[in-house]
Amino acid sequence: MPDRPPRRSDATRTAILVAARERFASDGYERATIRAIAKDARIDPSMVMRYYGSKEGLFDAALDVDLHIPDPRELRQHTVGETLVGHFLTLWEENNDALTAMLRVSVTNPAGAERLQRIFRDQLLPVARHICPDPEQAPARAGLVASQILGMALARYVLKLPAAVALAREEVIAWLAPTVRRYLTAPHP
Repeated sequence: MPDRPPRRSDATRTAILVAARERFASDGYERATIRAIAKDARIDPSMVMRYYGSKEGLFDAALDVDLHIPDPRELRQHTVGETLVGHFLTLWEENNDALTAMLRVSVTNPAGAERLQRIFRDQLLPVARHICPDPEQAPARAGLVASQILGMALARYVLKLPAAVALAREEVIAWLAPTVRRYLTAPHP
């Protein structure tokens, strides 16, 4: 079956989602409004409601994030830190608006925090279960990895702390990778 030509509604949905990600990233959930998002997307606010039903529905759609974490079966204990830190840096740099919005909103909004927790639980926990020496410790170890990844993301991409921003990609990997690897592979302290 041949690909169908793009419909106008597809372009409208895309414009809404792009505007919503930017607005949630800059303003947070509470201050972002349907009106402002619609204005940014150059559409009538009723179209946002038509496609997404509510601000919460729009938020869910805009921040439906797949971390595209490498298949746990392809990860190796001696390189898991470098692989994951490099992966997250690339992901953050390519999807800055969506991830920045998700992180910013998660610290001020319970629904945003729940979404972030769910994303990391569902997508990072399988890596910890596969790599760590004691699968019962996987949730704690995944939480420790998330603390490193999200801490760097907060410092580098949200707060834009000059020292964190100034680090070259290779330096971030060199600093964080051993810690991430240790969290996932070291014996329980």
